[in-house]
Amino acid sequence: MTYDVHDLRFRYREKPVLEGLDFEVHSGEILGILGPNGCGKTTLLKHLNRNLVPGGGCVLLDGSDLLRMKKRDIAKKVAAVPQGNEIKFAFTVRDIVAMGRMPFQKELAGSSTQDEGIIDTALMRTGLQDFGGRYINEMSGGERQRVIIARALAQTPKILLMDEPTLHLDISTQFETLDLIYRLSQEDGLTVILVSHDLPMVVRYCDRIMLIHDHKILCCGTPEETLTPENMRLVFGVDAELGTDSKTGRRTVFLHGAAGQ
Repeated sequence: MTYDVHDLRFRYREKPVLEGLDFEVHSGEILGILGPNGCGKTTLLKHLNRNLVPGGGCVLLDGSDLLRMKKRDIAKKVAAVPQGNEIKFAFTVRDIVAMGRMPFQKELAGSSTQDEGIIDTALMRTGLQDFGGRYINEMSGGERQRVIIARALAQTPKILLMDEPTLHLDISTQFETLDLIYRLSQEDGLTVILVSHDLPMVVRYCDRIMLIHDHKILCCGTPEETLTPENMRLVFGVDAELGTDSKTGRRTVFLHGAAGQ
């Protein structure tokens, strides 16, 4: 399951948000999208599941133009974890997670035995197996975020779009969540596109990184290729360098402070 994005452009009230984006997403990879606030990261994610219509160019999913696909068919392949997780109605956790099965169900048919098994698995994988009867409006922001991730997993997607997925989570749950996503990518071939401001976290888990600067792609490649000191200074205004964590042996980013200080 792959994306091909060609000359993607989008304007909001004549203000350019995305300008001429060209890139591919490879099956089974974790692609991190990084850039400052307002550069178009969330707007890009919304184009990848047709929540926005391009002002120019196209987004192809396995060779098919998203604009020619039904939303239900897209939802069978692509799930999203949005940045906000506010849910105003008193649904139970299980009710919310069960919504992930809706693209696969006939109207008013309800959940099948297979659906219920998939819901159970999604709850278990996110550590929510004992929370099914809890009302989501009584849960903390971090707990609600885990429910939204479980709903996305219940869609059994081939591609997972995640916009700041660890924003409301405590440190240990951040690692648990991204360890799960990394494992699903490695074991099940799940393709993940991840937007985040957390440089060390993105470097730890992503196979490739796309840097967006001034509404365009500055570069896209491995962390070593993209996160050079020069690029991090230009895009984020910080003095930083890519290195290796001495305890884990994994890549990390060492932040030294604001550029020029």
